[in-house]
Amino acid sequence: MRSFVKTTFAVMCSVALASPAVAQDLTGAGATFPFPIYDKWFHEYAAKKGVQINYQSIGSGGGIKQLTEGTVDFGASDAPMSDAELAKAKGPVMHVPTVLGAVVVTYNVPGLTKELRLDGTTLAGIFLGEITKWNDARIQKLNAGTRLPATDILVVHRSDGSGTSYVFTDYLTKVSPSWAAKPGKGKDVQWPVGLGGKGNDGVTGQVKQLPGSIGYVELAYAKQNKLPYAQIRNASGEYVTPTIAAVTAAAASAKLPANTDYRVSIVDAGGKGAYPISSFTWLLIYEKQMDADKSRKLLDFVRWALTEGEKSAPSLDYAPIPAAMAKQLIKRLNTVTVVAR
Repeated sequence: MRSFVKTTFAVMCSVALASPAVAQDLTGAGATFPFPIYDKWFHEYAAKKGVQINYQSIGSGGGIKQLTEGTVDFGASDAPMSDAELAKAKGPVMHVPTVLGAVVVTYNVPGLTKELRLDGTTLAGIFLGEITKWNDARIQKLNAGTRLPATDILVVHRSDGSGTSYVFTDYLTKVSPSWAAKPGKGKDVQWPVGLGGKGNDGVTGQVKQLPGSIGYVELAYAKQNKLPYAQIRNASGEYVTPTIAAVTAAAASAKLPANTDYRVSIVDAGGKGAYPISSFTWLLIYEKQMDADKSRKLLDFVRWALTEGEKSAPSLDYAPIPAAMAKQLIKRLNTVTVVAR
């Protein structure tokens, strides 16, 4: 696993590649959630095919904005574009799931040696600011036999438009009527309490530095920084640790219609062993391309990612797209066309 420093260095390198001194074949921007696997893919693909891909890990909201404005060749998001966002785009946008991942609840509670257990109602209460002490009876009830400190809970959330926030708030909206009423789900909601951090790495850094804190990040970021993460009670009543198998179980329990456009949520899956805060992450590609050479390079890369690239997903704590789904996605890629300017 790469360290937080290495990940941050990789982000800096990604931005540096945008300079005129380095020729770029393709440019993309968006989600930080899948950055560790995308970074690996882009480097491997450049070594194999000689195609340079510059990806700026700026958050899902930024990726959708840049795709809409036409300043990148592809976007990336952990939140599917809404109908309103699609209406503002320069043409139809294809959502291509690339991997599945887990949003984990990470925390910094000095003296706590056992894995924390939380359910959706309690988690919503924490992020609503209704539960403010670590030894609150509602948390203590879920963690019988564990001594929790009488210290303040410090909430950390994303400060930027974020697909990770979308997945997390999508889950809270499904399990908590209070959260559904307000703030609800979205890439950028009005957080009732807490401090903001930019990107998954920003939230990770805040939690790592601040005793008493709790936040939500993609699994790889917590593991890279050796931060603990909670077991979450799923719809079947099991307390599930986020693992590749648990994310795969969540995907397996999702029944997708044959004509899906893959803008689907799999949070709060009811299957046995399913981790409830799991999600696809998507590449966003215009169905009508303006540049034949760039279109060919982009589609060739995505086909490679959905086949060869998927093999490296588990090593970075992502679940690969099921093989049958990957085949369907590759068929969809064949419908992308090049139009005259």
